[in-house]
Amino acid sequence: MALRRLRADLHIHTCLSPCGELTMSPRTVVAGARAAGLDLIAVTDHNTTENAAAVIEAAAGTGLAVLPGIEMTSSEEVHILGLFEAGTDLGPFQAEVFRNLPDVPSKMKFVNDQVIVDAADYVTGFSPRCLFGATLFSVQATVDLIHGFGGLAIACHVDRESFSIISQLGFIPPGLKLEAVEISSRLTVAAAESALGPFDPLPVVRFSDAHKPEEIGAATTEFFVAGPSLAEIRRALAGEDGRRVIVS
Repeated sequence: MALRRLRADLHIHTCLSPCGELTMSPRTVVAGARAAGLDLIAVTDHNTTENAAAVIEAAAGTGLAVLPGIEMTSSEEVHILGLFEAGTDLGPFQAEVFRNLPDVPSKMKFVNDQVIVDAADYVTGFSPRCLFGATLFSVQATVDLIHGFGGLAIACHVDRESFSIISQLGFIPPGLKLEAVEISSRLTVAAAESALGPFDPLPVVRFSDAHKPEEIGAATTEFFVAGPSLAEIRRALAGEDGRRVIVS
């Protein structure tokens, strides 16, 4: 099977994330990704997958592939990226996340900033929860939950001074079965490894963590794969059968 390069940004927020701009609607995200020359993106809102299907539908027929995903916050306030295969029924997964996401006083909620939309950018609702809060899942339990639904688990922006596995724990626990670590757009892989040490044997990726349209594609990773599926991304991260990761 012939392999090809796919330029990917697998850490993008929509208007559902409390820190995402309201302009990050499905059609805007798709348009921004296409303008940035991306082949593959993932929708990774904080503690929710509820806008992913709308972005997948908005991208239909455009040539842009979209994976559903999530940026989960563990009880230690570590951010873990979960990526899933398109078409996966994430209803039970989302129910489990919400069941373990404590509610907060109404005055602390971001109701007006957590917008659920459809593929045509019409507002269909608002999430009443504080999606930016920490779940009751430990880091290990977070990774296990993602894996339990067939997903890939990636430690987010490990070079950041907050909400990263290194800032919160000081290290990556032995035996934590991550598929990769992510470097933020502010650093190169070489600079991050110089500051934090090598991440071997975990592969390193860079994504934008976009919260605004202009940030989409600001940091990307190229995957040398047969196609834009989660299965192929998994094989590339594992370096199987000629698949590989090329960090820009």
